[in-house]
Amino acid sequence: MTPSNDRFRELRELLRSYTATGYAFDDTEDRRGVALSAYLRQAARDPARAAEAVAEIDDLLETGLFNDEIADDVDLLPHINPPHGKTVESCLAVIGRHLRQFLAEPEIPSQSPPQTAWEWRERFPGLSQLLGSYFYQEYSLEYSSDREALDDYVADTSEIDLRQVADEIREFLIFNESDQLLKKSAATLGLGVLPPEGVRLRQWLADIREIIVHHLQG
Repeated sequence: MTPSNDRFRELRELLRSYTATGYAFDDTEDRRGVALSAYLRQAARDPARAAEAVAEIDDLLETGLFNDEIADDVDLLPHINPPHGKTVESCLAVIGRHLRQFLAEPEIPSQSPPQTAWEWRERFPGLSQLLGSYFYQEYSLEYSSDREALDDYVADTSEIDLRQVADEIREFLIFNESDQLLKKSAATLGLGVLPPEGVRLRQWLADIREIIVHHLQG
């Protein structure tokens, strides 16, 4: 259960990016690794995230990783695997230094497609929620058709979130220029079913967006 104050919320999200490396620490003093690079590409869209992560790393290191005061909070953090001769604390310190450099030298948000599964889900949270929660592999146990699932999603989702997912679908289709990449990326976001027979995935997603936009227009 997440503590009410969620002391290391942003650090937890940062460390989740390390799923791309099997939670192996791949940063050096001079170079960001795969996971941290993915996180910072997303943080470039909201630099306050990086500032929060720095503050939480400082808090953790100052309090002490094994301090009973934060034991429950630390248990919620993904566990990265430091390389031989390094400690978790030294790895977090390296991450902190890269974050400070990032904040000192702001970067323009990347216009390139995400490069890791974590980054795809982070970049398209609304679409990930839609596909993973309503069009998962066994969705037919709950819904008789994809339209029924979509209607349920629309009914349970706020107007703000519907507008966000409509924007995300448009950008998602632009990022995935080939049908092969689109299929892979959609599966990464949680899609576990095929579109209706005779309908290509690209058209199916565009139709979903059109239905959502039509609903928003009343």
